[in-house]
Amino acid sequence: MITILTTGGTIDKVYFDAKSEFEIGDTLLQELLTEANIHEGYRLLELMRKDSLDMTEDDRDVIVEAVGETNATRILITHGTDTMAQTAEALKDVRDKTIVLFGAMQPARMRRSDAVFNLGFAWAAVGLLPPGVYIAMNGEVFEAGAVRKNVKDKRFERA
Repeated sequence: MITILTTGGTIDKVYFDAKSEFEIGDTLLQELLTEANIHEGYRLLELMRKDSLDMTEDDRDVIVEAVGETNATRILITHGTDTMAQTAEALKDVRDKTIVLFGAMQPARMRRSDAVFNLGFAWAAVGLLPPGVYIAMNGEVFEAGAVRKNVKDKRFERA
């Protein structure tokens, strides 16, 4: 059984028009999993709805606590891309669990989003990787502590 924790981020952003600010909406993860023909073997829990730029150390503590409380040994976490690497770092002391963080550069609600691909890739990664903390984005897996977001090129890379 895989536990999936949602925290918000771009993957769940909603934009109303060019003049409005974004909101973190209801997660589309259940819908994305159904589209990927994944109907069982997971438990979905919403932790928060935050842009990762607004995430605090207290929020990271909530994530670490939720990971520690679940009996699952395989955990997926949706997360905004701007501070995903910091949250992965905060989880590094968790033992005997495979934790994979992923998100999207474009909201899942947009036609050209990378959300579906990143979800499928993270799903495969969490099932195959040994215990540890990882980021799975855009077809690559990075270990916590050895990754950074390249804002200019809109991708993750080894630190």
